[in-house]
Amino acid sequence: MQRIQVWLQGLMDTPVIITREPGGTLLGQELRHLLLEYHGEEPIQDRAELFMYAADRAQHVEGFLKPLLDQGNMILCDRYTDSTIAYQGYGRGLDLSLINQLNQIATNSLESDLTLWLDVDVELGLARTRTRGKIDRIEQANLEFHQRVQQGFKLLAQANPDRIIPINGMLNIDQVTENIKLILSQKLRKWGCLI
Repeated sequence: MQRIQVWLQGLMDTPVIITREPGGTLLGQELRHLLLEYHGEEPIQDRAELFMYAADRAQHVEGFLKPLLDQGNMILCDRYTDSTIAYQGYGRGLDLSLINQLNQIATNSLESDLTLWLDVDVELGLARTRTRGKIDRIEQANLEFHQRVQQGFKLLAQANPDRIIPINGMLNIDQVTENIKLILSQKLRKWGCLI
C-alpha cells in the first residue's frame, strides 16, 4: 500500500492516508490484538468476532475516516466491509443479512468507492503468510475456511464488478503494483480526480 500511496501522492494534491481494519484507531489497535492474537482457553465465538469487527469499524468510521474524508483526503484502507462479508459471512458461515445490517450500522452508510481484491491461490497465499513469520489467529484457520473466504470474494466481485476488482496476486509485487496503478488511473479519471 505504501507504494501506491507514494504514487498517488505524486499525481494529486489531495493527501493520501493509509489505514487498516481492524486497528485504525487506538481502540481499534486493542480490538485488533484481541481479534488476531487472542489464544485464551475460551475461544472467540463467531458472532462475538463479528461484533468486535463491527465495533472496530464504528470507531474507525466516526473517529478517523469521516473526519479525514470531510477534509478532502483520499483513504487507502487495508480491509473494510467486503472483508467482513467474505471472512465472517462466507468463511464462518454467519448470516449475510446480519452482516450487511451490522456493516450499515457500523459505517453509518459510508461505503468504499473501490475494493481491490488480491486473488491468490489459497495454498500459495497461506505459504506466503507463513514465510513472513508469526501467523495470526485468522491465518491459522484451516484450508477449507480460507477456500470459503476466497469463494466469498469471488462472489462479491461478480455481484459488484464496477466496485470490486480482482487483482492477480500470483504475479510478483512489481507486476501487482503496476496492475493496481492501471486500475486506479482508470477509476480516478472516470471520477474526475485526474485529467
